[in-house]
Amino acid sequence: MPQWRSRPGAQCRSNLCSYADRGSRQRDRPGATVNRPLLFLDVDGPLNPYAAKPERRPDGYTTLRVPWIGGHEEDRGLSSRRRSLRVWLNPEHGRFLLRLGFELCWATTWMDDANRWIAPTLGLPELPFVDFGDVLLRERSDGVHWKTAPLVKYAGGRSFAWVDDEQSERDQVYVTAHHLGSALLHHVDPRVGLREDDFDTLTHFARNLDTLRTVG
Repeated sequence: MPQWRSRPGAQCRSNLCSYADRGSRQRDRPGATVNRPLLFLDVDGPLNPYAAKPERRPDGYTTLRVPWIGGHEEDRGLSSRRRSLRVWLNPEHGRFLLRLGFELCWATTWMDDANRWIAPTLGLPELPFVDFGDVLLRERSDGVHWKTAPLVKYAGGRSFAWVDDEQSERDQVYVTAHHLGSALLHHVDPRVGLREDDFDTLTHFARNLDTLRTVG
């Protein structure tokens, strides 16, 4: 499947424009905001394809230089003397995320810094974020990702999707055992970031939840 990355100034492809149409209809329904599932967003991997070939910026992406503040996924083990962090972002991602029918929430080591550095480039408003506190980057002995339990707690039984590049089967098992609502743990390849098929998967998940609510 071709990558979903339009060059700057390129027209929106018809199937991507359909996301916008569907999203507008979802937001216009009475009670849509209250009933929307959460979408937990990782930055490094899904939005910033940090594992892509370093000598070539992916098509459709722009380069952001962020003063090094430590703690981001792709910088583990790097010297704190590094002056800036290179981040690749696709400005089109923001508007398509907003039209998927989810309530967006940062689930990233950037935490609130994502609102300062990432959101403006993507055209996103200030979003809520999961404060990982003392568990930030702290590995668990059972192999469950350190983000998983805090995300389940934050959701509080509310349906959610989580896009990240580090989930495993152990995280799915944990969520199934501890979360009462529907959940989608969706892995994104950090070499390519979010693509068309990822948005398809998220759209289908949200649509299926709409169907379940209608039937129920």
